[in-house]
Amino acid sequence: MTDFRSGFACLVGRPNAGKSTLTNALVGQKVAITSERPQTTRHTIRGIVHRADAQLVLVDTPGLHRPRTLLGERLNALVRDTLTEVDVVVFCLPADQKIGPGDRYIAAQLAEVSSPVIAVATKADLVGRGRLAEHLLTISQLGEWADIVPVSATDGYQVDVLADVIVGHLEPGPALYPDGELTDEPESVMVAELVREAALEGVRDELPHSLAVVVDEILPREGPTPMLDVRVNLFVERDSQKAIIIGKGGARLREVGTEARRGIEALLGTRVFLDLHVKVAKDWQRDPKQLGRMGF
Repeated sequence: MTDFRSGFACLVGRPNAGKSTLTNALVGQKVAITSERPQTTRHTIRGIVHRADAQLVLVDTPGLHRPRTLLGERLNALVRDTLTEVDVVVFCLPADQKIGPGDRYIAAQLAEVSSPVIAVATKADLVGRGRLAEHLLTISQLGEWADIVPVSATDGYQVDVLADVIVGHLEPGPALYPDGELTDEPESVMVAELVREAALEGVRDELPHSLAVVVDEILPREGPTPMLDVRVNLFVERDSQKAIIIGKGGARLREVGTEARRGIEALLGTRVFLDLHVKVAKDWQRDPKQLGRMGF
């Protein structure tokens, strides 16, 4: 088929702009962690969209923001590197929030990008028609966009339209990944993300930035039934944060384990014994050595 197109699209936007939810909606399955807390994505997760006419590889990046820590600087550098390597950029601007300094900061960065940039009004289901129209007008005045598309990832509104628009900007080319593959992230990264998502569920604002999750090992267990032993370390910066994650009598950590184990078993397709350990790594976000150890 000569008309087949393929390529990479990168989703950018300030923290909590709906990038991960949109990645999952486009792929049709969960490949990126989502949370109401800003700054939950730490790695560029690739989701792969398979179509009869195209293969689209989505790169979900951390939110671009003015960095306050070494971790923040490294995350921003990661986004900028990604922008130079993709065919299309998708700029997410949530409809339920006014365009602010963060969006203008990103728009200024994107003005220097050579790839086409599609501006997307995410979370369109959360506002009325009038507010959405206003938001789209403001977006159009923010920069020079290849296209502007309103979507809602939660109820599927215009997700297919957006996919068509992105594919329209790709060059003809062969499929880049085998059929049926949804992500090229290593299993250990996906496992760490599932634990992190479960640990962030329902906690107060002080935790998201301070939590890092590292998979120590994934080993097959000896015995008649197939099972994996998965050892995971959760790093926080202070003893008070450790107490929040563990909870009274370890209740909270048990909940985190149960929730994460469900996702991990679905991902790995086998039963899992999940062993979680919470450790304090003082000020790890500002310490180059510790950041390196945690894979940043």
